[in-house]
Amino acid sequence: MDIMKSGWFSEVNDLWPGVALSLEVEEVLHSERSQFQEILVVKTKSHGKALMLDGIIQCTEKDEMSYHEMISYLPLCSHPKPQHVLIVGGGDGGVAREVAKHPDVEHVTLVDIDNRVIEVCRQYLPRLSLGLNNPKVNISVGDGFEFLRNHRGEYDVIITDSSDPVGPAENLFKQSYYELLKAALKPGGIIASQAGTAWLNMDQVKFTFQHCRTVFPVAAYAITSVPTYPTGQIGFVLGSLNDKINLAEPVKIFSDEDLDRMSIMYYNNKVHQAAFALPRFVENGLRE
Repeated sequence: MDIMKSGWFSEVNDLWPGVALSLEVEEVLHSERSQFQEILVVKTKSHGKALMLDGIIQCTEKDEMSYHEMISYLPLCSHPKPQHVLIVGGGDGGVAREVAKHPDVEHVTLVDIDNRVIEVCRQYLPRLSLGLNNPKVNISVGDGFEFLRNHRGEYDVIITDSSDPVGPAENLFKQSYYELLKAALKPGGIIASQAGTAWLNMDQVKFTFQHCRTVFPVAAYAITSVPTYPTGQIGFVLGSLNDKINLAEPVKIFSDEDLDRMSIMYYNNKVHQAAFALPRFVENGLRE
């Protein structure tokens, strides 16, 4: 608990050496070591409740919507009819909450290896975990690799809502994983995966993007702003089996009335397009 000295949580990790974000903590709500990772839930002074896994911030109530909405609607709104969706990871329920809102989505399967994350989030993070209670959502506890091996050609969209490439999520950043994703998609299917920040982890971004580009005929990298993530930014790789698609141009555009009815706070079609406009150093790095 050295990271909790003097009433502050500090995210210190070798993935971003020399950089740490700190949040003042009012109360530790839950702390345990599951079979797979350290789980910590705290009440912060400025960002509501926050979930940490292995000492890394996964989400805070104040800014989680930008991550969960973007990783969900970038692929969903790029697909003409995303009826069957698979979420790998996402045990907090945030992605399931957003995916289930999409009017074309009929069935969502969520696969997470750590049932304790699901249970802890149900208890302490109801704003996120309400997605786990949606009748469209079916939960399977297990390894995402094994699940994909047994489900081929079944999904229109697959979203990988993973933690960073350490611990139980490490295998979700390898090319073999992207090959399994491809095999699990229906024709024209789309995938989206968390892919790190170019400001501190450009090598990770390049490797992840290269895995996606090697496997899928169309691949792209998009970014969004999440203030409590390292550098305040996170990226996603998207891949499509439709070689004619432009992932930066949504085929489903929600009206303002739709967005209000769906309680969407960050995403819209303009933000969708802007997410693929990358700084030159990122564009150049991805071309290498």
